[in-house]
Amino acid sequence: MMPEPGRARHLSDIQRLAWLRLIRSENVGPATFRSLINHFGSAEQALEGLPDLSRRGGKPALRICSRQEAEAELEAHARAGARLVALGEADYPPHLRHIDGPPPLLSVRGSGATLARPAALAIVGARNASLAGRKFAAQLARELSAHGYLIVSGLARGIDAAAHEAALPGGTVAVFAGGVNVLYPPENADLLDRLLAAGGAAVSEMPFGWSPRGRDFPRRNRVISGLSVAVIVVEAAKGSGSLHTARFALEQNRDILAVPGSPLDPRCEGCNQLIRQGATLITSTADVLESLAGRPLPDASPDLDLDEAGDERDAGPDLASLRGDDASARARLMEALGPTPVGIDELIRDTGLPARLVLVMLLELELAGRLERSPGQRVSLLGPS
Repeated sequence: MMPEPGRARHLSDIQRLAWLRLIRSENVGPATFRSLINHFGSAEQALEGLPDLSRRGGKPALRICSRQEAEAELEAHARAGARLVALGEADYPPHLRHIDGPPPLLSVRGSGATLARPAALAIVGARNASLAGRKFAAQLARELSAHGYLIVSGLARGIDAAAHEAALPGGTVAVFAGGVNVLYPPENADLLDRLLAAGGAAVSEMPFGWSPRGRDFPRRNRVISGLSVAVIVVEAAKGSGSLHTARFALEQNRDILAVPGSPLDPRCEGCNQLIRQGATLITSTADVLESLAGRPLPDASPDLDLDEAGDERDAGPDLASLRGDDASARARLMEALGPTPVGIDELIRDTGLPARLVLVMLLELELAGRLERSPGQRVSLLGPS
């Protein structure tokens, strides 16, 4: 049954297992997950349809997460006192549900009530931060927390750790690049323990037990900005992860605030660059509060455009009539695609193909590892077309 309007969903154990299997399957990311659910009507039916879609996209053997793998991950969560929160459930973070391609499942340790608070601010910056930078980050975190803001960061060395430490009394959220049980750097284990004991939370979209790699940190940064109404950058070198977080914030329509620094300090080059590009210059908590004054908080009602409709919805479109294996249609789509991202609406308009047929063929290509999604509902080909 579909949830009543405005009411949060609650997945059954069977549904949660199927959601986990689907998001852990090869070439299925958040945006693809949403497309598959909306296409088939449920994760279970999507799992059944994956092999055929992948084969038509050019990949004969797609790795699908087994029931045993998913059950083992759920059991590992339970043993660690963690849980998986699904998009649309009551304690899914309110800001995160509104970004482009929100994680369907979040691994969570700690307080769900803290995670669900809508007034959240991210404070990020250099790992090798100066003493002055760490002190200012701590001051901002402490004072903003006292004004009711939830402080979000990445539990890294430097600015992140200083912000978390100062915000402990008011609650703070740490976002991991690896599994929610894999702390990086390990030297912050004591801080994490105190963060959780003080009513904070740790979250990750990665599999339980996953050791973070370099490419996982941008995904973490996307969640940090997605959890927040604004991102505050305190000391950041050019090309740093903090600037990636700011870029995600811009894509997610978040405010970006930056602390200016000496032009002679490389750790300040990124912040000064952000300010030149239009970020709000701040030198005090009062500047932050003034910048955010009057900004509406996100709608607290759950995002229910991704629903497992049960018996109130058709089991999914007639795949026989929406196959992407029509040679002429596929040739037209492939001709319109290339290495430069293009909007899906533009593809539909330029090819003249039915929208649902285009969406099916894009799903096939993505599951085959031949298509990449970009922010703003844009897609591009990977490798030779």
